[in-house]
Amino acid sequence: MKKLFVLSLLSLLQCEKITKEKTIQKPNVLLLYMDDLRPELSSFGVVHIQSPNIDALAAKGVKFTNAYCNVPVCGASRASMLTGMLPTKNRFLDYNTFAEEETPDAISLPQLFKENGYTTISNGKIYHHLDDREADWDEVWRPYAFDDNETGLAPTDYWQSLWKDYHDQENAATYKKTDRGPAYESAKVTDSTYIDGLMTEKIIRDIKKLKKNGTPFFLTAGFISPHLPFNAPSKYWDLYDINNIKQPENYNYVPHGAPKMSISNWPEMRSYTNIPKRGQVSDSIAIDLIHGYYATVSYSDALIGKILETLKDQGLDQNTIVVLVSDHGYNLQEHTQWAKFTNYNTSTQVPLIIYNPLTKTKGPTNALTSLVDVYPTLAEICGLKAPIDQLDGTSLVEVMSNPKLKGKPHVFIKKGKGYTLKTNDFSYTEFIRPKDNTTVTSMLYDHQKNKDENINVVNQKEFADVVSELKTTLHAVYQKNITGE
Repeated sequence: MKKLFVLSLLSLLQCEKITKEKTIQKPNVLLLYMDDLRPELSSFGVVHIQSPNIDALAAKGVKFTNAYCNVPVCGASRASMLTGMLPTKNRFLDYNTFAEEETPDAISLPQLFKENGYTTISNGKIYHHLDDREADWDEVWRPYAFDDNETGLAPTDYWQSLWKDYHDQENAATYKKTDRGPAYESAKVTDSTYIDGLMTEKIIRDIKKLKKNGTPFFLTAGFISPHLPFNAPSKYWDLYDINNIKQPENYNYVPHGAPKMSISNWPEMRSYTNIPKRGQVSDSIAIDLIHGYYATVSYSDALIGKILETLKDQGLDQNTIVVLVSDHGYNLQEHTQWAKFTNYNTSTQVPLIIYNPLTKTKGPTNALTSLVDVYPTLAEICGLKAPIDQLDGTSLVEVMSNPKLKGKPHVFIKKGKGYTLKTNDFSYTEFIRPKDNTTVTSMLYDHQKNKDENINVVNQKEFADVVSELKTTLHAVYQKNITGE
């Protein structure tokens, strides 16, 4: 009888254990993936930008003030972050990167979550191409892409033909006729009119559906903003007094001693109708461009607020990891340049915020980190076994527990022929000839004294030891990335 009682008790305890395991929900993930967003936000110390919702998220989570992309080009950067793999001589080169072609055996971040029982949804621009690694997702969606169209275009091509999304009648007519338009637009429309607004409405619907389904989710919001063209409802332009908008101090000169090949001719910007094919834009156009950039940041911030509010209303905010990150930085006329595509700090530094409601740690950290660290971080937080041999990054969980940690000793960044080693104190770049892997020229910027990178100090005697050390590290640690072997 006693034995029977013990067996019954053990059986009850086992049932209770199983019931508890079933009710313990894995943490969800919401990825807010921005395009071309600089760490130029109030929460990152730039008070002229109005971004209250991102700032509120930063206040609740861990804000990485020293985070860098590994490739300052959208398609390549996204493939790198989502596979957790660094660029090489022959891998992740430009916007046209397809992760499924260049890393066919990789287990991507969304694939890892999908294989572990998560519902994975790609909304907006996550991979650069919506038909890249489609099997990673339970659903792929972009505004317009899957609408019926008279020309019989495939979703990828149809989206590419419409993504600039002008709503001023004259601009829309010009774009439809010539496939070109101005670099910015202020239209008297509602928040839900432009592409990012349509995407936000879809994400709000997704959150409500996912709440009902009860399964853990990896949900993404791939914003176009603040990518060109800088199109936003006029009310976000009205947030800024044009008389208070200034060009950067170094807008009319390149860094002293900088290699010519380090300076971009910004062809992406020049493809717009109100931008000259050669030479610099006028000062008035420059102010308009900066104004438009600010407006799109504030527009996307308002949309993020709506998404986060829905998450809270549905009771999912206490079990959802929220990550806000950009694929790379952006030049707003610093050193005469517009767009990204350079090894300069304005192209490579990004905002990164990770909010984990399951921990109490919050606040800023200056720990040096890069985008390949996002993959192992989310895998560890969610208790997933990551493909260790594949990943080039390191989990940031320890830094999130102790924001005073220094982070990585260095970060590797590649753009074209430029290979950069970024440390806390310096940014060292070598431009290496692909044919024989020999160094053509180099540059060093002292971030202790001048993070604006106005003087290339690579040939100054007092930095000889620094150059020697960084050169040795670059070629020792990242030799295979340089040679492509």
